[in-house]
Amino acid sequence: MPKDYYKVLGIDKSASQDEIKKAFRKQAHVHHPDKNNGEDETKFKEINEAYQILGDEKKREQYDQFGDSAFSGQGFGGTGMNWQDFVRQAQQGGFSSQGGFGGQRVNVDFGDLGDIFGEMFGFGGGRRRSRQTGPQQGESMEIEMSVSFEEAVFGVEKMIRLSRVVKCEKCNGNGAEPGTKISKCARCNGQGQIVQTRSTMLGTFQTASICPECHGQGKSADKPCSNCHGQGRAEKQDDIKIKIPAGIDNGQTVRMQGLGNAGERGGLSGDLYIHVRVRPNKRFERNGSDIITIEPISVAQAVLGDTIKVETVHGAVNLKIPAGTQPSTKFKLRGKGVPHVQSSSKGDHIVIADIKIPKKLSRKEKKLFEELRDEKSGWF
Repeated sequence: MPKDYYKVLGIDKSASQDEIKKAFRKQAHVHHPDKNNGEDETKFKEINEAYQILGDEKKREQYDQFGDSAFSGQGFGGTGMNWQDFVRQAQQGGFSSQGGFGGQRVNVDFGDLGDIFGEMFGFGGGRRRSRQTGPQQGESMEIEMSVSFEEAVFGVEKMIRLSRVVKCEKCNGNGAEPGTKISKCARCNGQGQIVQTRSTMLGTFQTASICPECHGQGKSADKPCSNCHGQGRAEKQDDIKIKIPAGIDNGQTVRMQGLGNAGERGGLSGDLYIHVRVRPNKRFERNGSDIITIEPISVAQAVLGDTIKVETVHGAVNLKIPAGTQPSTKFKLRGKGVPHVQSSSKGDHIVIADIKIPKKLSRKEKKLFEELRDEKSGWF
């Protein structure tokens, strides 16, 4: 009966090489015999056979044209191997992308296929790779801080109480009770990992895992520190000085390097990220590095001109209003805005003229306006 390799991998005939590789990875993870006590050996052989053909452009072209009959009599997946040959070659270190087996090229790229075959056959010296056991950087932390409008403009230093993991002060981070020894771990014999040998129908394989006793360090304290219980780190509440730079804006983040949780096994501490929230100000509005205020002026001031006093974050400033000022006219006070972060330059203060029209007039004021109206001066 003809074999439908596309159906075996669960893909369409139009699938790309990347899609074929992904399908193979997925199927191999599910069906390889080492995960299912040998029950899926036949299925796994079909999956690999399908990948050997469809994963090779030339063989895939032959298969699409002639079916699996183009590879009849060639053994496993058209490679000249049977299953035992495949397993034996895998245990000996896998297949190179050039050499192949039996003088033929085999297109399985185990580097691209991740740990599927590493789990089965123990590639790389017969052992699985274990995660790094050296120094590990501590976790970073995030907090929110609320500051006033003025504090954001000029910067501020604040003391906060922060609960974090720090290097144990009692044992100085080595995990041993002061005055006691640190010896080679008896469980892993100083290797930092435990190697286990398993016998399966596919052969004898070795797996390595981090030693649960010394956590990969290869050594352990004869008497663990009573403060950190041998971990080398302990939780502590610290009073930390936080510096918010001048010019910080709402929603921006300040990074304090090394103020996060302490690292493991001598690793660097993580960072502290402070998300700044700026409380709004009733008088001032911010637009980037500029500050905006609306200043009320009378009709007479707008018509005849005047000098008014404007409050800025840097203090009061006299502003000249020219005669004939129109509603919503903008005036710029240079350098009276928000400092640029880590810079000596500043934004500007923008004043918007708000001409106030009186709602009520005295008898005398009304008469004067009527006289102005009758003059037909053109502006009234």
